[in-house]
Amino acid sequence: MTDDIRLAFAHPSERAEASSQTPCDRISLRDYTVEVEIGAFQQERGTLQRVRFNVVVEVLPLSGPIDDDVDRILSYDKVTEAISIELEAERINLLETLAARVAERILLEPQAERVFVRIEKLDRGPFSLGVEIVRSRDGVDLAGQEHVEAPHPRMVYLSNEAIQSPHLGGWIDQLAAMDAPLIICVGASDVSAPKAANAMAQRRIDLLAIEQNAWALAAHDRRCMVVGTRTELDWAMKNDQICIWAPSKIVLDAVDGPSANPRDAVALIAWFANDLAAKELLVIGADAPDTQVPNWAVTADTINLS
Repeated sequence: MTDDIRLAFAHPSERAEASSQTPCDRISLRDYTVEVEIGAFQQERGTLQRVRFNVVVEVLPLSGPIDDDVDRILSYDKVTEAISIELEAERINLLETLAARVAERILLEPQAERVFVRIEKLDRGPFSLGVEIVRSRDGVDLAGQEHVEAPHPRMVYLSNEAIQSPHLGGWIDQLAAMDAPLIICVGASDVSAPKAANAMAQRRIDLLAIEQNAWALAAHDRRCMVVGTRTELDWAMKNDQICIWAPSKIVLDAVDGPSANPRDAVALIAWFANDLAAKELLVIGADAPDTQVPNWAVTADTINLS
């Protein structure tokens, strides 16, 4: 078997390496299988069949250290999300159409330079039928691609009194049933945090005090997940996961980061709500602070949660 024939049937990662013209990093999704209605033949309509995806994305090497920071890399979730978006958009007849749409959506990510997509039907016989394509950033017109608008979450601040309330579970039930992704925020607990003479050290201590309270709240309700990166928040909002915001990373990474003093907790959350273009900010169990908060900030009484 010649090398060309061998590569034709090799995994996309091997083909990518063999055809690469510039140094690059690669991420891969292997043997990702979903059940979906797809196909041009009548016998394929009204029935689900297994479809397997193998995807390799070439990205330019990062400059500087990664620092174990998920926000600096192209997340695997972006690859599976591209597949899900295209499968959910409409029924597709051709694997070629699906492969091209998945590749083009992945190339919307700023880190992606070239993508290999192999898709195979597994239930059309005692074999697999498939297609493989390669697309590069300079070969695809991305200007006309429609970006999926980021969700506008509902953000809720819970005071310590509200966290200890017997109504907490019911409030979360009602909030989760509303028409937007839910991000819950807290301040520091009532236990005083350590004091430091250095302002930067104190800022980190205050942020960690908020995160300790976030984890304590998460222990009250298993539906809630503590998240601290934009990548996690983006995934959670698109997948109906209730979040509790751990602010350290996002606040410390922000050029215009606000005060992290616990007494400014609502103002801190209002800053982040503005940054996320939140649909609404609800304040439960505490009065809005004197500092400026968005015009859409309201109290719990407005939504009758008591």
